[in-house]
Amino acid sequence: MDATLIFQYLKKHGQLADWEIASAMDITLATVRDSLTKLSAKGDISQCTVIRFLDGKPVEGMLCRVAGTIPPKAPGRKPNT
Repeated sequence: MDATLIFQYLKKHGQLADWEIASAMDITLATVRDSLTKLSAKGDISQCTVIRFLDGKPVEGMLCRVAGTIPPKAPGRKPNT
């Protein structure tokens, strides 16, 4: 699997976990993690290690997004500053 396809997927869909990418693109988790590690080393993406609880079980993975992007603000009222 080419890392550029995963990079394009992240650009289109925003911040995702590695298991979400693997499931959506129908490729192995090991392949996704290898590609994400290469993209991170080049500085194309930002990644961090996360632990999410799915059905009460801890799942460790990587949360990734394209480098230099900021997730959109949450909807709703904002505090007065």
